[in-house]
Amino acid sequence: MAICSAHTTTSLHSPCATVSNTGFRQKQVIFFTSNRRSGRRHGGARTFQVSCSVEKPVVIGLAADSGCGKSTFMRRLTSVFGGAAEPPKGGNPDSNTLISDTTTVICLDDYHSLDRTGRKEKGVTALDPRANNFDLMYEQVKAIKEGQAIEKPIYNHVTGLLDPPEVITPPKIFVIEGLHPMFDERVRDLLDFSIYLDISDEVKFAWKIQRDMAERGHSLESIQASIEARKPDFDAFIDPQKQYADAVIEVLPTQLIPDDNEGKVLRVKLIMKEGVKHFNPVYLFDEGSSISWVPCGRKLTCSYPGIKFAYGPDTYFGHEVSVLEMDGQFDRLDELIYVESHLSNLSTKFYGEVTQQMLKHADFPGSNNGTGLFQTIVGLKIRDLYEQIVAERADAPAEAAKV
Repeated sequence: MAICSAHTTTSLHSPCATVSNTGFRQKQVIFFTSNRRSGRRHGGARTFQVSCSVEKPVVIGLAADSGCGKSTFMRRLTSVFGGAAEPPKGGNPDSNTLISDTTTVICLDDYHSLDRTGRKEKGVTALDPRANNFDLMYEQVKAIKEGQAIEKPIYNHVTGLLDPPEVITPPKIFVIEGLHPMFDERVRDLLDFSIYLDISDEVKFAWKIQRDMAERGHSLESIQASIEARKPDFDAFIDPQKQYADAVIEVLPTQLIPDDNEGKVLRVKLIMKEGVKHFNPVYLFDEGSSISWVPCGRKLTCSYPGIKFAYGPDTYFGHEVSVLEMDGQFDRLDELIYVESHLSNLSTKFYGEVTQQMLKHADFPGSNNGTGLFQTIVGLKIRDLYEQIVAERADAPAEAAKV
C-alpha cells in the first residue's frame, strides 16, 4: 500500500522509479521517491512528483463457477486479516469490489468484453474466453502487483451492462475472484497463491437454486436452463483451471447416507499441492500417513449420520498432494476445538483460532461442515503466506548488501 506526499517537479531524469496507471483514459506518469519533497520549477513548467513508501501487493487467485461460494470465502478470508470487506465508499453502488483495511477483492466479471445483450447476440456465455478481455486483465493485475493504481471496468450484474470504471489502488492483499483467474497463463504467473472451489454438479445445482431463486428472483426453469447452457463452456474453460491451483476445496455428496438425494450433508476435501513456496499442507495426526478418524461422540456432538475425517497423500493432475477430508456436520461449533487440536500446520496465531473464526461467522453458509472449516483454514494459510513473503522482501536488501 502506498503512503504518499505530493509535490511538483519537471525533471524527467529523476532517479526514482516511474509508475503508469494502466487503464486510465489518459496515461499518467508518477515519480516515486523515498522521503524527500521537491517543488523545483524548470522553465516555468511543472510536473507531478510523489514521495511514497510502496508495499507491493501479494496476489491471490480464486476460481469457481457462478454460485459456488466465492463470496462467502472472501468474507472469511478478509476477516482473518481483520476488518469487514465493504464496497468502495462513495463509488458505484453496483460495484463488485470489496475493500477492507488490508485486502481488496475484485470480481473478474468486470473484465467481460461483452455485456449481456452482446453475449446474447454473439451466442456466447460469460464463461467463453471470447466474452472476456484477458489482455486488460493481465495489464491491470500486473500494474497492481507492481504497486500502481488502475482504472478498472465495472460489470453491472443488475443491468447486464458495462458501467464506467472505478479507481483501484494497490492493497496489501489483492484477490482476483471469478471464472478465469487461472485461465490466461500470463495472469496465472502473477499469482502468489491460487485456490479452486470445485463443487459437484449435484451440490452446485442445490446451491444455485437457493441463491438465484431466493436472492435474484429467478425461476426454477430458468436456473435449469442456465446450468444446461453453461455446462459445455464450464467443462471446456473453467473446470480445467483446477489443475493449476495450489489448493482445491472439493465439495461432494455425503458417503455417510446411502443413496442420499437431499444434498444437505456434505463430504468436503481440501486438496493441498506439495512443494508450494511459503505453503505447508495441513495434516491430521501424523504427516504423510493415511488416516481415517471418527471423532469421539462424547467430545464432538453430531447428529445422524455422524462425522468422519480422513487424511493422506495422493496425486492430483500429476502433482503430489495431501488431502484432508471431512464428511458430515457439526452440531456445536464450540466443540470444534477438539478437532482443531488434532490438526497441525494450521498457521494459527494462538490455540483455538480456527474455532474462534468459525464461531465468529457461525451464520455464514457452510459453517457447520467442511466448506466453512476448510475455507477458514485456507484463509489462515494465506495470511501466513503473506507474512512470509513480506518478511522475505524485507530481508532481500540486507542479503543483497552482503553480496
